[in-house]
Amino acid sequence: MTQSSGKGGGRSGSRQGFRSRDEKPTRPTNPQKRTPKVAAKPARKPRPERAATAIVKPAVKPLPADAAPRPTRAEARAAATETLATGVQTLQVTDDEADMRVDRFLVARFPQLAFTHIQRIVRKGELRIDSRRAKPNERLVPGQKIRIPPLKLDQPRPLSKLPGKDQDERDFLKSITLYEDKDVLVINKPMGLAVQGGSGTTRHVDGILESMRDAEGQKPRLVHRLDKDTAGCLVIAKTRFAASTMAKSFRSRSTRKIYWALVAGVPRVRQGRISTYLAKEGDEGESRMKVAKHGDEGASHALTYYATVETAATKLAWVSLKPVTGRTHQLRAHAAHIGHPIVGDPKYFDIENWELPGGIQNKLHLLARRIVIAHPRTGKPLDITAPLPPHMQQTFNLLGFDTSRYDPIVEAPED
Repeated sequence: MTQSSGKGGGRSGSRQGFRSRDEKPTRPTNPQKRTPKVAAKPARKPRPERAATAIVKPAVKPLPADAAPRPTRAEARAAATETLATGVQTLQVTDDEADMRVDRFLVARFPQLAFTHIQRIVRKGELRIDSRRAKPNERLVPGQKIRIPPLKLDQPRPLSKLPGKDQDERDFLKSITLYEDKDVLVINKPMGLAVQGGSGTTRHVDGILESMRDAEGQKPRLVHRLDKDTAGCLVIAKTRFAASTMAKSFRSRSTRKIYWALVAGVPRVRQGRISTYLAKEGDEGESRMKVAKHGDEGASHALTYYATVETAATKLAWVSLKPVTGRTHQLRAHAAHIGHPIVGDPKYFDIENWELPGGIQNKLHLLARRIVIAHPRTGKPLDITAPLPPHMQQTFNLLGFDTSRYDPIVEAPED
């Protein structure tokens, strides 16, 4: 079941061009060849006039329309709104929008559009990137052209429809904040609160962040996700710069994440590595991940390290998990794959005739315990830890588990 992986890279040399430019102005090699040219110019009267004309031209070149001053974000957003309401338009990705997901790009450009509506037009293939169909999770590159289909906009939503409600949401966010500065917000997401909206979901983190939208229409952005029933550390970018930088950190797998779970039974191998391919099966909303083979349609490699921290006889085990990849439901599917599903998991708990011990709530016992990520501005690591949610704290108290115990998962490899 175990596999190994490796990485490679390269570099390109671009300083050579700079050196040749530096050398050109200071070349003293053939002064005699240049002297006749200089002497010849004053000898002819028409040529000095041409030389003067040539000097004036560079001053005129910056005047074409292409070099016109760029509109402000507010002006660009207003123009885009007007065009979007009337028909098809094409938007160009700017440098500060690099690496944004295409749906997040549209949210930033058109904050008055519901996120579920944006997801729908992307899913239906109505959105095009450089004349090809856009993928929902596609990342953008500066200079790409995004074709927007004709859309009928609802009435613009005021930034603060209910000031009292917005204040309540801000107070709620403050109550679950683990860390905050001008670029980064890390919250302790409660179990049962969805990260994004969907069918039948009316309250979610992305919606609550609307209460933090500023005068320019910008709001904090999600840079990763947690399942609805997973509690713990959720990182949010408060600026576009932070969103782009931290998104790269997640994609490059330089961010370190540790999860705690309570599983059924005790793993025979106390510390191990789970390496499989996972693919989605079932309809949207009822879908789940299944273990697949390399080459199967939609199959992606998933790698998880785990370590058993403590046990309750042979009935239950407190397991620490370190995902290297970030596939949907990865930890839940992997725990079930090795025969020890997470307690309270409605999708993957498949042990027949297994009874939940008394005093333990039938809720998902999975916590995003700790995250270490480079700060987008300073590059220094942010190390954030979340406490146990109430139902897991109750279980740990009942079983006598001590959260101050050494967590052996810190010794697991990083890739």
